Amino acid sequence: MKKLFSLTVLVLLGQALSAQSFFQASLTPDIAVVEKGAQIEGVALNIWGENQVNGLDLGFVNGLTGSSSGLNIAFLGSYAENYKGVLWGGFFTRSTGTFVGWQAATVNINDLSFKGLQSGLVNIANRAEGVQLGFVNYAKDLYGVQIGAINVVESNEWFTNLPTDLAKGFPFVNWSF
Repeated sequence: MKKLFSLTVLVLLGQALSAQSFFQASLTPDIAVVEKGAQIEGVALNIWGENQVNGLDLGFVNGLTGSSSGLNIAFLGSYAENYKGVLWGGFFTRSTGTFVGWQAATVNINDLSFKGLQSGLVNIANRAEGVQLGFVNYAKDLYGVQIGAINVVESNEWFTNLPTDLAKGFPFVNWSF
């Protein structure tokens, strides 16, 4: 009877945790305390994790699903769908949706829209609103400033719209407002 009660409690606890949890610990997305893709409202510690996290996310590789927010620190890198907050990765960060905040790594990529600060060796954004600070900065569309050795804004005309747009590519600083 005691074993049946313990098993029932564990099953019910597991179901409650799978919907939304305060804590996640994962070796891989499939070997974790809380199932892959579940919402974490608190702290996630990962070797490689893949959840919707609103809070603190620490690990080697952090995958953020859905609309996540908070502070994300990854030793190797982070990838996210939609994110608000700080996304720090050792080697890479990538956001496939909208990003608002600070994206920092060796290489930062944003596929849809970025608002805030990108800082790294290489920064790439489809639509950037804010500041790109790095050695190489690229944006298809920019409403802000690029500071670095190589700065490219694909949609800028070559010096025809001064002073609101500088140039498609320009060393040290480039802008578009």
